[in-house]
Amino acid sequence: MRQSNLYVILFAIGLTVVFGGALSLTSVGLKPLQDKQVELDTKKKILGAVMDISTIEDPNEILNIYNERVQSTVVDINGNVVDKDEKGNAVVAEKVNIQKNYKLDKEERLYPVFTFLNESGNVEAYIFPTFGAGLWDWISGYVAFGNDLNTVMGIAFDHKGETPGLGARITEATIQQRYVGKEIFNKQGELVSITMVKGEGHTGLSQHQVDGMSGATITGKGVNVMLASYLECYSAFIQKTKSQQTASL
Repeated sequence: MRQSNLYVILFAIGLTVVFGGALSLTSVGLKPLQDKQVELDTKKKILGAVMDISTIEDPNEILNIYNERVQSTVVDINGNVVDKDEKGNAVVAEKVNIQKNYKLDKEERLYPVFTFLNESGNVEAYIFPTFGAGLWDWISGYVAFGNDLNTVMGIAFDHKGETPGLGARITEATIQQRYVGKEIFNKQGELVSITMVKGEGHTGLSQHQVDGMSGATITGKGVNVMLASYLECYSAFIQKTKSQQTASL
C-alpha cells in the first residue's frame, strides 16, 4: 500500500528525533569519560617534558605523580598572575585550551605555567605549553626549563598531521633529546630562543641551535616560529621570576 507524502515526512521526522535524542544522550553520558581522558592526556604531556613516563601504564599512577609534584598557575603576557576570567570564574591552568588561545591576539591570551617540584618540594623545572602551525596542521609542545629558566630540561612535541617519517619525527625521543641542555638566552641576556637548523647531520652547533630533520624543513621552521613566539610571550614572567630569585638570595 502506497503511503501518503505526509506519512513519509512525519515518519522521517520521527526517526530524526528518536535517533538525534539517542545520540545526544550518548554524548552527554560519555562526556565525563572524555573529559577524564583529556585531563590524563594533558598531564601526561606535561610530565613527559620532565620525566620518562613511558613505562607507567596505570593512569592513576600518572595522576598521583602529577598531583604530588606539579603546581600550576596562569599568567598574562605581562607576567601577572590571572586568577579569574572576565566573568569572575576561577582560571585553572590545566583547563586552558591552548589551541583556542592561539587564535586570540597575544595580549589577550592566557599563559599556563607548570612548576615541577623535586622530592624536597623545591621547584626543579618550569614548563610552558606552546602552539603553532606545521606543514599540514597544528603542532604543539611542552617545554621544560631548569630553575635558571634558561636551560632546557626536556621537551614534548605533538602534531596533528605532519608527514610520517619526516615532519612527524618531532614526536620522537631522539629529536626531542636534541633540545636538552640548550639555552634560550645568549651571554648578553637576550632572548634568542632555540633554532632547528635546515638539514641533518650538522656538527659544531651553538647552544641555541639543534640539528634539523631531513626532508622536513617546513615543519622545522614551524617549530622555530612556535618556540620563539611563545617564549617571547612568557619573557615577562621569566624576568619577574628571575628577579624574585635574585632578591631571595
